[in-house]
Amino acid sequence: MNWQLIVLSLLQSALLAGGQVLLKISMQHMPHFQWTWECIKAYLLNFWFLLTGICFGAATALWMYIIKNYPLSQAYPLTSLAYVFGLLAAIVVFHETAGFEKWLGVILILLGAFFLTKQ
Repeated sequence: MNWQLIVLSLLQSALLAGGQVLLKISMQHMPHFQWTWECIKAYLLNFWFLLTGICFGAATALWMYIIKNYPLSQAYPLTSLAYVFGLLAAIVVFHETAGFEKWLGVILILLGAFFLTKQ
């Protein structure tokens, strides 16, 4: 098992999930979208939206490094870890609930990622 790939993938998945959380937060602070300069300016100047772009940009740069240096058949399944981080963020940040099926899905994702990264 390649621990460096796992650590990089965990970071990349956390950045992806963080970007999604920040996107949801930024949408809560923005007006309804219209094709007007004022609306576009409000979107571009939104602090949360800026952080969203930073997270997605960093996740993309890290993903480019990962796929350049590791087998895609091992790296790609680890992107599913973003779903795990997303569920955890939904619970912690947005106070959503997760039933048995969602936790079972998390366990299956973790097991699948483990088996798919075995060499």
